[in-house]
Amino acid sequence: MDLRTLKNEIPAYAGMCGMKYETINKALYIKNRKNFMAQMAPKSLAVFNSNDIYPISADSTMPFQQARDILYLSGVDQEESILLLFPDAVDPKNREVLFLKETNEHIAVWEGEKLTKDRAFEVAGIKTVYWLQEFDKVFFELMTQAESIYYNTNEHYRQAVETQTREDRFIAKTKAQFPAHRWAKSNPILQRLRSVKDPIELELMQKACDITEKGFRRISEFCKTRRDGIQY
Repeated sequence: MDLRTLKNEIPAYAGMCGMKYETINKALYIKNRKNFMAQMAPKSLAVFNSNDIYPISADSTMPFQQARDILYLSGVDQEESILLLFPDAVDPKNREVLFLKETNEHIAVWEGEKLTKDRAFEVAGIKTVYWLQEFDKVFFELMTQAESIYYNTNEHYRQAVETQTREDRFIAKTKAQFPAHRWAKSNPILQRLRSVKDPIELELMQKACDITEKGFRRISEFCKTRRDGIQY
């Protein structure tokens, strides 16, 4: 089976040609954020950071893997992104804010395509989008309106992280900069929310199962069975 055949049979082939997956309905992320903010304490904000890109040698890096929580809440699958949620912000436009690494045609050529502000709205459904260099200024202004902040710590019982993550660095910096603010953990809220799947998620999971089935059935046509029953 060549790639042209695979492309016709499996839409997710797009992931092998630059796209990781087809665009997911932004209604899912809008609903996820609404559900999360409904459980936040009054006058509190929450911040979610992307994962780092990890180096493996002088000029080589591992493939980027997005932090699952910011992906769950925004659909943004890009490094150096920050999501800020503040339901009680004085200005309604600051209740959902996304910060992205700035892009242009030159960056697109040398580093690959990045999200524009317009494209970020199409993906996440967030209208207020700033470039990352504006984060400190906007964050300081919003923290003056807040009394507490939710930090996104890793609370999984099997976690054994030895490296300092981008989230860890943000938490350490923010605690030092705003020692008078109360803080809480966002992870317990997310664990409760993510344990119940939305119909959109169930549809996506079923599609993934269907693609996997097609792959196994197609491969089985080329398998041979030895006399001892082992297939190869």
